Amino acid sequence: MTANDRTSGTGGGRRTSELRVRHRVIHGHRIAFRMAGKGPVLLLIHGIGDTSDTWADVLPGLAQHYRVVVPDLLGHGSSARPRADYSVPGFANCMRDLISVLGIERATLVGHSLGGGVAMQFAYQFPERCERLVLVGTGGVGRQVTPLLRAATLPGAGALLAALRVPGMHLPFQVGVRLMQLFDFGLGLDAPDLLRVVDALPDGSARSAFVRTLRSVVDWRGQVDTLMDRCYLTQGMPTLLVWGDRDQVVPAAHAGLAHMSMPGSRLAVFENTGHFPFRSDPQRFVNLVHEFVRDTEPASFSPEEWRAMLRTRRPHARGEERRARLHAVG
Repeated sequence: MTANDRTSGTGGGRRTSELRVRHRVIHGHRIAFRMAGKGPVLLLIHGIGDTSDTWADVLPGLAQHYRVVVPDLLGHGSSARPRADYSVPGFANCMRDLISVLGIERATLVGHSLGGGVAMQFAYQFPERCERLVLVGTGGVGRQVTPLLRAATLPGAGALLAALRVPGMHLPFQVGVRLMQLFDFGLGLDAPDLLRVVDALPDGSARSAFVRTLRSVVDWRGQVDTLMDRCYLTQGMPTLLVWGDRDQVVPAAHAGLAHMSMPGSRLAVFENTGHFPFRSDPQRFVNLVHEFVRDTEPASFSPEEWRAMLRTRRPHARGEERRARLHAVG
């Protein structure tokens, strides 16, 4: 363990919260991550306001087959919360730098929500470093997003989040969560996880980082930007889409749009599930990821092929047959 590594928890446990938290200082900022297992690398990227703990239920199963790297994004969890770049491209750069520092050349990226947008941006910026994509309830597909996130971008959102930390204010919020579940409102399935995310914002710097991150991707009208104009570049990049059929945070309708827009992608829909399918049915998620990695070859782009796709929006002729074989598996 280097001077930049620190220990948290008991170590050797089954959940991410029980794994040693390691730190690397990159560009002067501390990046926290957990790591387990051996084999091909999976980089798991959490969503906005969340932490690496969100992957707790799937990490043990994935670590049986892979070297799993689970970071806290800058501004989240145990990572530093500076006044810095909290944009999707900025996060993609940070992920590239983290795996570089760890001596990892290439990885399969697994991204949830905002993390899915970061994973797609990573694949676009650094195709030579990305082997596959697993996108879970991903952002970056369409404009629609839950009104709660749109409202959180408005002036005063930071003060409202702070108010939820005031003693006595948490109870009404919990009651609201219970009512949503009781009457089967759209967000009822995800309400406990949304409450967990709010609880993961312990102080003003965390809330500030959350709001800065959110405003980089969402405004009062919805998602600010999408990556749909670049989806043709996923030709040759094995891609698995995972969605809950009752996702109200990032609408489940985005699953079909992404699937149609990403040549050769696979789509798995979890029934009666919200925005966190990997938490609703961890074993199914682990099995899906393992089958996907097992049945597909890592992406491989030459500069010539990448240039041809950018020019023509079609795969390079010499790569078409190889890519067809790649996606025919399974």
